[in-house]
Amino acid sequence: MTLGFSAFASSSSGNCYYIKSEKTSLLVDVGISASKIAGDLAALGDQPSSISAVFLTHEHTDHVKSVSAFHKKAPQAWFIASEGTAQHLETRAAEAVREKLVTVSPENCDLMLGDILVHSFRLSHDAAEPMAYTFEREGKKIAIVTDTGCVTEEIYAAMKDADLLVLEANHEENILLYGRYPYPVKRRILSDVGHLSNVAAGNCLVRILQDLSGKKVPRVFLAHLSRENNTPQQAFLTVRNVLEEADFYIGKDIYMDVLGPEQEPVLTEL
Repeated sequence: MTLGFSAFASSSSGNCYYIKSEKTSLLVDVGISASKIAGDLAALGDQPSSISAVFLTHEHTDHVKSVSAFHKKAPQAWFIASEGTAQHLETRAAEAVREKLVTVSPENCDLMLGDILVHSFRLSHDAAEPMAYTFEREGKKIAIVTDTGCVTEEIYAAMKDADLLVLEANHEENILLYGRYPYPVKRRILSDVGHLSNVAAGNCLVRILQDLSGKKVPRVFLAHLSRENNTPQQAFLTVRNVLEEADFYIGKDIYMDVLGPEQEPVLTEL
């Protein structure tokens, strides 16, 4: 195994992802309970004391809920965040966490954690200074891109050649537009600093597959689905339709699954 990936939770109510190699274990976000994280690690034969670092994408609760609680289980782990995210944590996290907080630039920063190269890049979201990450080792690459209202060229360049891509498919536009959310909330979600829709995710994947020209068959996990404005079935159907309209097919050109809010920990190996 060069790299392994597992989603412990992925939705607008909580997010946590696990990246590992033979020597290094990392987390992206801790937006669920520390006990759930510890239990999922145990199910995969790992433990909190093995986590080298937790990479935080931004300060919203569904991504940082258990920063302090998880630190108690993993006092050795570093917390990596942008300066904007770190400033918000200064008032919310325990002092012990702040001592383990390392800030990095979202402007194309590379960081070596054990035997995994981590690359950060800026997202377009209504948070202080949101950023996403890619993880590379021995020619294999994992990219996690959620909580962005649009796919900028910087985002696209970072994720386009990923072997495994976690990509936001937050909402079905018609469900959102005719749903019960207040109008300002709807406009925020639909904006360039909101969240990617199912169609936007599909269009992004079409562009990736066109650029790849059959050089590889990427594995994609649709992620960060809204409980209110989407379903796993709807996300899969809409994205599949967008792909097929461009003559790309699941199982032939791309492997695709949908992540949910209460994932069973399963390790996908590259």
